[in-house]
Amino acid sequence: MDRFRVDAELKFASDKTGVFSGYGAVYGNVDAAGDVIEKGAFRDTLRAWNDKGKLPPMLLQHGGAGSIFGGGADDMLPVGRWTSMEENSRGLKVDGELFALATERGQYIYEGLKAGVLDGLSIGFKVVKSRNGTKAGEPKRYLEQIDLWELSIVTWPANDKARVGAVKSITTIREFEAFLRDAGGYSAAQARRIAAQGYKAIDAERDAGDALPLDAMRRLLATIKS
Repeated sequence: MDRFRVDAELKFASDKTGVFSGYGAVYGNVDAAGDVIEKGAFRDTLRAWNDKGKLPPMLLQHGGAGSIFGGGADDMLPVGRWTSMEENSRGLKVDGELFALATERGQYIYEGLKAGVLDGLSIGFKVVKSRNGTKAGEPKRYLEQIDLWELSIVTWPANDKARVGAVKSITTIREFEAFLRDAGGYSAAQARRIAAQGYKAIDAERDAGDALPLDAMRRLLATIKS
């Protein structure tokens, strides 16, 4: 079982719901083990999970220090659920929500994400197809196809390209631009142009000072992409 960690760049949709989005893997970046995930590596495994009618579990620290990943039965319990996973030009885009925010454990995980100290994502997977680097300075291994087993929230990511930048609500047009870049995969210039028009439309759906409704943001992204 291999693991590939990235800094998470998580964005919470609301301070109350625990719903967030981010990237479980980023293409083209060399992790601490010398691996690079290539575009399309998740295509077959996501199709297989879709056929099962579910997504890989959301664990904490790969389930602890024993068992397959190291921990006991309680450690292997999911801390939330992934609600969507898809590949885009940047990497594996994921949406999820934390469980049991009213409990001590759920609140602890949530506060750790908000504080930026529990700030990585890591996939547990089996390599299906890969090739080794052959030249000096190249990555050790290029991962062309993988079988995704789980996606964990972790403390120490092995790739510094996607660290948790913010765990916050979207209440300003600048934060909305950041959402478009991170969740939509748009460039900074594209995000500014889209936000200049789209923010006004969905801003009308919230009360003053509240976060923008997640459903409204998703509808806008779907409209833009279509």
